[in-house]
Amino acid sequence: MILGVVKLSKKLFTNEEIRILSQNKYVKNISSKGNTYSDEFKMLFINENEKGKFPREIFSECGFDINILGIERVKSAGKRWHSTFHRNGISQLQDTRKYNTGRPSERDLSIEEKYEKLQAKLKLLQGENELLKKLEMIERCVIKGNLK
Repeated sequence: MILGVVKLSKKLFTNEEIRILSQNKYVKNISSKGNTYSDEFKMLFINENEKGKFPREIFSECGFDINILGIERVKSAGKRWHSTFHRNGISQLQDTRKYNTGRPSERDLSIEEKYEKLQAKLKLLQGENELLKKLEMIERCVIKGNLK
């Protein structure tokens, strides 16, 4: 089953551009070929995009230089996150590479191991819920004009 083709940008970041982009709090990782955005930024992006803001506007407001990133990179990230969110929900926007350590284990897990995995998943979901609550609280403060 083919899920889609990702057209990679041909623009490579210079060392200076990498230095500038890496200072943004929403950049998780960066190389000359591309960057990884934080899960927080992806959730913020979806929230703002659902309110009608354009990808370029959201990236700019979050401190990204569109001239460095390139408008195509901004548009494609926005389309990718938007379709992923509407197809699979907010949890699918998370960068799961830190949890995937290669091929899945083929052996059966013990009850204790299953319990530990479920506990880890529960903590992750609780963390997500806390982040969403904080974003909602910030949003309310911005709407009321109480953000200092």
